[in-house]
Amino acid sequence: MIPTKTYAALDPKKPLTAFTIQRRKPGKNDVHIKILFCGICHTDIHQARNEWGHSIFPMVPGHEIVGQVVAAGASVKKFKKGDYVGVGCMVDSCGTCKDCKDHVEQFCNTVSYTYNSQDPKTKEVTYGGYADSIVVNQKFVLRVSKTAKLAAVAPLLCAGITTYSPLKKWKVQPGQKVGVVGLGGLGHMAVKIAKAMKAHVVVFTTSNNKSADAKRLGAKEVIISNNANEMAKHALSFDFILDTVAASHDIDQYLNLLKRDGTMCLVGVPNAPHPAVNPGNLVLKRRQLVGSLIGGIKETQEMLDFCAKHKIVSDIETIPINYINTAYERMLKSDVKYRFVIDMQTI
Repeated sequence: MIPTKTYAALDPKKPLTAFTIQRRKPGKNDVHIKILFCGICHTDIHQARNEWGHSIFPMVPGHEIVGQVVAAGASVKKFKKGDYVGVGCMVDSCGTCKDCKDHVEQFCNTVSYTYNSQDPKTKEVTYGGYADSIVVNQKFVLRVSKTAKLAAVAPLLCAGITTYSPLKKWKVQPGQKVGVVGLGGLGHMAVKIAKAMKAHVVVFTTSNNKSADAKRLGAKEVIISNNANEMAKHALSFDFILDTVAASHDIDQYLNLLKRDGTMCLVGVPNAPHPAVNPGNLVLKRRQLVGSLIGGIKETQEMLDFCAKHKIVSDIETIPINYINTAYERMLKSDVKYRFVIDMQTI
Protein backbone atom coordinates (compact mmCIF):
# COMPACT_ATOMS: atom_id res chain seq x y z
CA MET A 1 0.00 0.00 0.00
CA ILE A 2 1.04 3.63 -0.58
CA PRO A 3 0.64 6.10 2.33
CA THR A 4 -1.04 9.18 0.85
CA LYS A 5 -1.51 12.63 2.36
CA THR A 6 -5.03 14.02 1.93
CA TYR A 7 -7.58 16.47 3.29
CA ALA A 8 -10.70 14.62 4.38
CA ALA A 9 -14.16 15.07 5.81
CA LEU A 10 -14.24 12.87 8.91
CA ASP A 11 -17.78 13.88 9.86
CA PRO A 12 -20.49 15.89 8.04
CA LYS A 13 -20.52 18.51 10.80
CA LYS A 14 -16.77 19.08 11.03
CA PRO A 15 -14.30 21.01 8.84
CA LEU A 16 -12.07 19.08 6.46
CA THR A 17 -8.69 18.25 7.96
CA ALA A 18 -5.34 16.64 7.14
CA PHE A 19 -5.67 12.86 6.97
CA THR A 20 -3.52 9.95 5.74
CA ILE A 21 -5.00 7.13 3.64
CA GLN A 22 -3.57 4.07 1.96
CA ARG A 23 -3.67 3.82 -1.84
CA ARG A 24 -3.30 0.46 -3.57
CA LYS A 25 0.01 -0.31 -5.27
CA PRO A 26 -0.32 0.08 -9.05
CA GLY A 27 -1.27 -3.09 -10.93
CA LYS A 28 -0.40 -3.87 -14.53
CA ASN A 29 -3.27 -1.72 -15.88
CA ASP A 30 -2.89 1.13 -13.40
CA VAL A 31 -1.43 4.61 -13.65
CA HIS A 32 0.07 6.18 -10.52
CA ILE A 33 -0.44 9.96 -10.70
CA LYS A 34 1.11 12.76 -8.68
CA ILE A 35 -1.77 15.23 -8.26
CA LEU A 36 -0.79 18.79 -9.12
CA PHE A 37 -4.20 20.49 -9.07
CA CYS A 38 -7.74 19.59 -8.04
CA GLY A 39 -10.81 21.69 -8.72
CA ILE A 40 -13.57 22.12 -6.16
CA CYS A 41 -17.06 21.18 -7.36
CA HIS A 42 -20.28 22.04 -5.54
CA THR A 43 -20.84 18.28 -5.40
CA ASP A 44 -17.89 18.10 -3.01
CA ILE A 45 -19.81 20.22 -0.51
CA HIS A 46 -23.02 18.20 -0.92
CA GLN A 47 -21.12 14.96 -0.32
CA ALA A 48 -18.83 16.17 2.48
CA ARG A 49 -21.88 17.48 4.39
CA ASN A 50 -24.01 14.43 3.59
CA GLU A 51 -26.69 16.60 1.98
CA TRP A 52 -27.68 13.78 -0.39
CA GLY A 53 -27.79 11.20 2.39
CA HIS A 54 -25.35 8.54 1.15
CA SER A 55 -21.94 9.82 2.25
CA ILE A 56 -19.24 7.44 3.47
CA PHE A 57 -16.77 8.73 6.06
CA PRO A 58 -13.91 9.37 6.18
CA MET A 59 -14.27 11.00 2.76
CA VAL A 60 -11.61 12.53 0.51
CA PRO A 61 -13.49 14.66 -2.06
CA GLY A 62 -12.24 15.86 -5.44
CA HIS A 63 -12.98 14.73 -9.00
CA GLU A 64 -11.38 17.47 -11.12
CA ILE A 65 -7.84 16.15 -11.09
CA VAL A 66 -4.81 17.14 -13.15
CA GLY A 67 -1.46 15.57 -12.47
CA GLN A 68 1.68 13.92 -13.77
CA VAL A 69 2.33 10.21 -14.25
CA VAL A 70 4.73 8.83 -11.64
CA ALA A 71 4.59 5.22 -12.85
CA ALA A 72 2.60 3.11 -15.30
CA GLY A 73 1.84 -0.62 -15.11
CA ALA A 74 3.31 -3.15 -17.53
CA SER A 75 0.15 -3.27 -19.67
CA VAL A 76 -0.30 0.51 -19.90
CA LYS A 77 0.43 1.70 -23.45
CA LYS A 78 -1.18 5.16 -23.63
CA PHE A 79 0.71 6.79 -20.77
CA LYS A 80 4.27 6.97 -19.57
CA LYS A 81 6.15 8.54 -16.70
CA GLY A 82 6.12 12.33 -16.95
CA ASP A 83 2.90 12.63 -19.00
CA TYR A 84 0.34 15.21 -17.91
CA VAL A 85 -3.04 13.57 -17.36
CA GLY A 86 -6.49 14.11 -15.93
CA VAL A 87 -8.99 12.11 -13.89
CA GLY A 88 -12.64 13.09 -13.75
CA CYS A 89 -15.72 11.82 -11.96
CA MET A 90 -15.27 8.07 -12.58
CA VAL A 91 -12.47 5.58 -11.96
CA ASP A 92 -14.07 2.27 -13.01
CA SER A 93 -17.16 0.56 -14.44
CA CYS A 94 -18.18 -2.96 -15.36
CA GLY A 95 -17.02 -2.60 -18.98
CA THR A 96 -19.53 -5.14 -20.28
CA CYS A 97 -23.02 -3.60 -20.04
CA LYS A 98 -24.67 -1.72 -22.91
CA ASP A 99 -23.89 1.63 -21.30
CA CYS A 100 -20.17 0.82 -21.12
CA LYS A 101 -20.11 -0.56 -24.67
CA ASP A 102 -21.87 2.61 -25.87
CA HIS A 103 -19.15 4.72 -24.15
CA VAL A 104 -21.54 6.25 -21.63
CA GLU A 105 -19.99 4.66 -18.56
CA GLN A 106 -21.54 7.33 -16.35
CA PHE A 107 -24.84 5.41 -16.62
CA CYS A 108 -23.36 1.99 -15.76
CA ASN A 109 -25.18 0.48 -12.78
CA THR A 110 -21.87 -0.46 -11.15
CA VAL A 111 -19.82 2.64 -12.00
CA SER A 112 -17.19 3.54 -9.41
CA TYR A 113 -17.02 7.27 -8.81
CA THR A 114 -13.72 8.91 -7.97
CA TYR A 115 -14.71 9.36 -4.34
CA ASN A 116 -17.48 8.35 -1.92
CA SER A 117 -18.08 5.20 -3.95
CA GLN A 118 -17.69 1.52 -3.16
CA ASP A 119 -15.99 -0.74 -5.66
CA PRO A 120 -18.54 -3.53 -6.32
CA LYS A 121 -15.77 -6.13 -6.64
CA THR A 122 -13.42 -5.29 -3.77
CA LYS A 123 -15.90 -3.32 -1.58
CA GLU A 124 -13.15 -0.77 -1.01
CA VAL A 125 -14.18 2.89 -0.77
CA THR A 126 -12.74 5.32 -3.31
CA TYR A 127 -10.87 8.44 -2.22
CA GLY A 128 -10.61 11.51 -4.44
CA GLY A 129 -8.29 14.27 -5.49
CA TYR A 130 -7.72 16.30 -2.33
CA ALA A 131 -4.59 14.19 -2.07
CA ASP A 132 -0.96 14.12 -3.12
CA SER A 133 -1.44 11.14 -5.47
CA ILE A 134 -3.96 8.68 -6.89
CA VAL A 135 -3.88 5.27 -8.61
CA VAL A 136 -6.35 4.79 -11.47
CA ASN A 137 -7.05 2.15 -14.12
CA GLN A 138 -5.66 3.40 -17.45
CA LYS A 139 -9.13 3.29 -19.08
CA PHE A 140 -10.23 6.17 -16.85
CA VAL A 141 -7.15 8.35 -17.29
CA LEU A 142 -7.27 11.20 -19.83
CA ARG A 143 -4.66 13.01 -21.90
CA VAL A 144 -4.16 16.66 -21.02
CA SER A 145 -2.58 19.22 -23.36
CA LYS A 146 0.97 20.11 -22.33
CA THR A 147 0.52 23.69 -23.48
CA ALA A 148 -2.57 24.51 -21.43
CA LYS A 149 -2.55 26.27 -18.08
CA LEU A 150 -2.82 23.11 -16.00
CA ALA A 151 -4.58 24.54 -12.95
CA ALA A 152 -7.31 26.01 -15.17
CA VAL A 153 -7.74 22.69 -17.00
CA ALA A 154 -8.76 20.85 -13.82
CA PRO A 155 -12.42 22.06 -13.75
CA LEU A 156 -12.90 20.80 -17.31
CA LEU A 157 -12.92 17.29 -15.86
CA CYS A 158 -16.36 17.98 -14.34
CA ALA A 159 -17.71 21.44 -15.21
CA GLY A 160 -16.37 21.19 -18.75
CA ILE A 161 -17.80 17.78 -19.62
CA THR A 162 -21.08 18.44 -17.77
CA THR A 163 -21.78 21.33 -20.15
CA TYR A 164 -20.08 20.02 -23.31
CA SER A 165 -21.97 16.71 -23.30
CA PRO A 166 -25.54 18.10 -23.61
CA LEU A 167 -24.47 20.76 -26.12
CA LYS A 168 -23.05 17.94 -28.25
CA LYS A 169 -25.84 15.43 -27.61
CA TRP A 170 -28.59 17.85 -28.67
CA LYS A 171 -26.52 18.97 -31.65
CA VAL A 172 -26.08 22.68 -31.04
CA GLN A 173 -25.25 24.25 -34.41
CA PRO A 174 -23.60 27.50 -35.55
CA GLY A 175 -26.05 30.38 -35.43
CA GLN A 176 -28.54 28.71 -33.09
CA LYS A 177 -29.80 30.74 -30.16
CA VAL A 178 -28.59 29.00 -27.00
CA GLY A 179 -29.52 30.08 -23.48
CA VAL A 180 -27.41 29.43 -20.39
CA VAL A 181 -29.22 29.70 -17.05
CA GLY A 182 -26.81 30.73 -14.29
CA LEU A 183 -23.28 32.09 -14.52
CA GLY A 184 -21.31 30.03 -12.03
CA GLY A 185 -18.80 27.20 -12.29
CA LEU A 186 -20.92 25.30 -14.82
CA GLY A 187 -22.52 28.29 -16.51
CA HIS A 188 -19.31 30.10 -17.39
CA MET A 189 -17.97 26.92 -19.03
CA ALA A 190 -21.22 26.51 -20.98
CA VAL A 191 -20.87 30.04 -22.36
CA LYS A 192 -17.28 29.44 -23.50
CA ILE A 193 -18.04 26.09 -25.11
CA ALA A 194 -21.27 27.19 -26.83
CA LYS A 195 -19.45 30.24 -28.19
CA ALA A 196 -16.72 27.98 -29.60
CA MET A 197 -19.52 25.98 -31.28
CA LYS A 198 -20.49 29.31 -32.92
CA ALA A 199 -23.88 29.55 -31.25
CA HIS A 200 -25.56 32.86 -30.40
CA VAL A 201 -25.18 32.63 -26.62
CA VAL A 202 -27.60 34.31 -24.19
CA VAL A 203 -27.05 34.25 -20.42
CA PHE A 204 -29.93 34.28 -17.94
CA THR A 205 -29.06 35.70 -14.53
CA THR A 206 -30.79 37.40 -11.62
CA SER A 207 -27.76 39.66 -11.07
CA ASN A 208 -27.39 42.86 -13.08
CA ASN A 209 -23.73 43.01 -12.10
CA LYS A 210 -22.95 39.82 -14.04
CA SER A 211 -23.81 41.29 -17.44
CA ALA A 212 -20.34 42.60 -18.28
CA ASP A 213 -18.67 39.34 -17.25
CA ALA A 214 -21.15 37.25 -19.26
CA LYS A 215 -20.27 39.25 -22.37
CA ARG A 216 -16.56 39.00 -21.63
CA LEU A 217 -16.94 35.21 -21.56
CA GLY A 218 -18.70 35.17 -24.94
CA ALA A 219 -22.41 35.88 -24.45
CA LYS A 220 -24.06 38.09 -27.08
CA GLU A 221 -26.95 39.02 -24.80
CA VAL A 222 -27.83 38.93 -21.09
CA ILE A 223 -31.39 38.57 -19.78
CA ILE A 224 -32.33 39.42 -16.19
CA SER A 225 -34.57 36.43 -15.52
CA ASN A 226 -36.69 38.04 -12.77
CA ASN A 227 -37.72 40.81 -15.18
CA ALA A 228 -40.95 39.51 -16.74
CA ASN A 229 -40.99 42.11 -19.54
CA GLU A 230 -37.43 41.31 -20.53
CA MET A 231 -38.18 37.57 -20.58
CA ALA A 232 -41.33 38.06 -22.65
CA LYS A 233 -39.35 39.77 -25.43
CA HIS A 234 -37.58 36.45 -26.11
CA ALA A 235 -40.64 34.17 -26.28
CA LEU A 236 -40.46 31.38 -28.87
CA SER A 237 -36.90 32.29 -29.89
CA PHE A 238 -34.51 29.74 -28.34
CA ASP A 239 -33.30 26.52 -29.96
CA PHE A 240 -31.70 25.17 -26.77
CA ILE A 241 -31.48 26.22 -23.12
CA LEU A 242 -28.94 24.72 -20.71
CA ASP A 243 -29.98 25.16 -17.07
CA THR A 244 -26.95 24.94 -14.76
CA VAL A 245 -28.60 26.14 -11.54
CA ALA A 246 -28.46 23.70 -8.60
CA ALA A 247 -31.32 25.32 -6.68
CA SER A 248 -35.08 24.90 -6.96
CA HIS A 249 -36.61 27.41 -9.41
CA ASP A 250 -39.36 27.94 -11.97
CA ILE A 251 -38.74 25.90 -15.13
CA ASP A 252 -41.85 27.05 -16.99
CA GLN A 253 -40.56 30.59 -17.51
CA TYR A 254 -37.75 29.15 -19.65
CA LEU A 255 -39.84 26.56 -21.49
CA ASN A 256 -41.99 29.42 -22.78
CA LEU A 257 -38.92 30.86 -24.51
CA LEU A 258 -38.23 27.76 -26.60
CA LYS A 259 -39.20 27.48 -30.26
CA ARG A 260 -41.30 24.60 -31.49
CA ASP A 261 -39.18 21.44 -31.02
CA GLY A 262 -36.78 23.34 -28.76
CA THR A 263 -34.99 21.60 -25.91
CA MET A 264 -34.25 22.60 -22.33
CA CYS A 265 -31.65 20.52 -20.49
CA LEU A 266 -31.09 20.39 -16.73
CA VAL A 267 -27.60 19.66 -15.38
CA GLY A 268 -27.98 21.08 -11.87
CA VAL A 269 -29.39 18.85 -9.12
CA PRO A 270 -31.11 20.90 -6.37
CA ASN A 271 -31.66 19.67 -2.82
CA ALA A 272 -35.42 20.29 -3.24
CA PRO A 273 -37.50 19.55 -6.37
CA HIS A 274 -38.32 22.25 -8.89
CA PRO A 275 -41.95 23.48 -8.94
CA ALA A 276 -44.20 21.31 -11.10
CA VAL A 277 -44.00 21.95 -14.84
CA ASN A 278 -47.13 22.85 -16.79
CA PRO A 279 -47.43 19.99 -19.35
CA GLY A 280 -49.00 22.39 -21.83
CA ASN A 281 -45.69 24.21 -22.19
CA LEU A 282 -44.23 20.99 -23.57
CA VAL A 283 -47.20 19.54 -25.45
CA LEU A 284 -48.40 22.60 -27.37
CA LYS A 285 -44.99 23.27 -28.99
CA ARG A 286 -43.55 19.73 -28.95
CA ARG A 287 -40.75 20.89 -26.68
CA GLN A 288 -38.41 18.63 -24.73
CA LEU A 289 -37.31 18.87 -21.09
CA VAL A 290 -34.30 16.64 -20.58
CA GLY A 291 -31.40 16.01 -18.21
CA SER A 292 -27.73 15.15 -18.62
CA LEU A 293 -25.01 13.67 -16.39
CA ILE A 294 -21.32 14.40 -17.11
CA GLY A 295 -20.12 12.28 -20.08
CA GLY A 296 -18.33 9.05 -20.85
CA ILE A 297 -14.55 8.71 -21.00
CA LYS A 298 -14.44 8.88 -24.82
CA GLU A 299 -16.54 12.05 -24.84
CA THR A 300 -14.52 13.58 -21.99
CA GLN A 301 -11.34 13.13 -24.01
CA GLU A 302 -13.12 14.68 -27.00
CA MET A 303 -14.09 17.65 -24.80
CA LEU A 304 -10.50 18.11 -23.56
CA ASP A 305 -9.22 18.06 -27.14
CA PHE A 306 -11.95 20.51 -28.22
CA CYS A 307 -11.06 22.88 -25.40
CA ALA A 308 -7.34 22.64 -26.15
CA LYS A 309 -8.03 23.43 -29.83
CA HIS A 310 -10.15 26.47 -28.92
CA LYS A 311 -7.89 27.53 -26.02
CA ILE A 312 -10.71 27.11 -23.49
CA VAL A 313 -9.94 26.76 -19.79
CA SER A 314 -11.86 27.63 -16.66
CA ASP A 315 -11.68 31.00 -14.91
CA ILE A 316 -10.16 30.06 -11.57
CA GLU A 317 -8.86 31.18 -8.21
CA THR A 318 -5.98 28.97 -7.06
CA ILE A 319 -5.80 28.23 -3.34
CA PRO A 320 -3.62 26.25 -0.89
CA ILE A 321 -5.19 23.14 0.62
CA ASN A 322 -5.47 24.68 4.09
CA TYR A 323 -7.90 27.26 2.65
CA ILE A 324 -10.42 24.55 1.72
CA ASN A 325 -12.98 25.19 4.48
CA THR A 326 -13.03 28.93 3.77
CA ALA A 327 -13.40 28.16 0.06
CA TYR A 328 -16.48 26.02 0.78
CA GLU A 329 -18.14 28.90 2.62
CA ARG A 330 -17.29 31.33 -0.16
CA MET A 331 -18.71 28.94 -2.76
CA LEU A 332 -22.01 28.84 -0.90
CA LYS A 333 -22.12 32.64 -1.25
CA SER A 334 -21.16 32.47 -4.96
CA ASP A 335 -18.02 34.37 -4.00
CA VAL A 336 -15.68 32.96 -6.65
CA LYS A 337 -15.13 33.61 -10.35
CA TYR A 338 -15.70 30.89 -11.24
CA ARG A 339 -13.99 27.84 -9.82
CA PHE A 340 -11.61 27.25 -6.94
CA VAL A 341 -8.64 25.03 -7.77
CA ILE A 342 -6.39 23.61 -5.06
CA ASP A 343 -2.65 23.64 -5.61
CA MET A 344 -2.00 20.15 -4.27
CA GLN A 345 1.69 20.81 -3.90
CA THR A 346 0.68 22.75 -0.76
CA ILE A 347 -0.60 19.62 1.02
